[in-house]
Amino acid sequence: MAARKKLDLYQAHKEEYVTPREPVFVKASPAKYLSIEGQGAPGSEEFQAKIGALYNVTFTIKMAKKIAGQDYTVCKLEGLWWAADQHREFMELSKDQWRWKLMIRTPEFIGATELRAAISTLREKGKPAEVSSIKLDNLKEGSCIQVLHVGPYDAEAATIAKMKDLARAKGLSFHGLHHEIYLSDPRRVAPAKLRTVLRHPVR
Repeated sequence: MAARKKLDLYQAHKEEYVTPREPVFVKASPAKYLSIEGQGAPGSEEFQAKIGALYNVTFTIKMAKKIAGQDYTVCKLEGLWWAADQHREFMELSKDQWRWKLMIRTPEFIGATELRAAISTLREKGKPAEVSSIKLDNLKEGSCIQVLHVGPYDAEAATIAKMKDLARAKGLSFHGLHHEIYLSDPRRVAPAKLRTVLRHPVR
C-alpha cells in the first residue's frame, strides 16, 4: 500500500505565505490554529512558558495523528499583537503592556478531542499548567497586506509604515490585528538576519 502523503499546509496555501520585500495584497483563507494568549514583553517568563506549552501540545497532537496514519508538517510559530486600548497601537506602549496570541496553524481534522487528549497526556507527565490554556481558534482575515521584514523585531515600524502607505494609496485602512509569521528562530539567527512575515487585514 502506498504511503499517505504528508500534509504541508504551507504548500497547500502557498499563495498566502509569499515573502515579498515590498508590501503586496494577499487573500488569507479561514484557518484553524492552536493558540495561547498572554501579556508582556516578548522573551518574558510568561512568554517563554506559553511558547513552551504551545509547542508541547502541538507536537503531542502531531505524533498521535502520525501514529494514527494522518501525518502532517508542523507549521511555523505565528503571533497576533494588540493593545488593550483599541484606540492605541501596541508599539506605542511599553512592552509590558503588549497583548499577544501565539499560534501554530493546524489541519482542519484536528479538533477538541485531540486537544483534550494531548493536554491530559502532558499533565499526566507533569508538564506545567500552561498546557491547559491552549485553545483551538479559527482565524478569518480575508484581504490583507503582507511583506517580508528582514531584521530585528524592534525595527518593524518602518516596514509597517510601508504597509500603511500601500493601504492608503488604495483607499483602504488597517483593521483587525497585526499578524506576524516567524520564519527564523531568534535563538539561532542574528537579529539583523531575522525573517518575519508581517500581515495586516485591510478594508
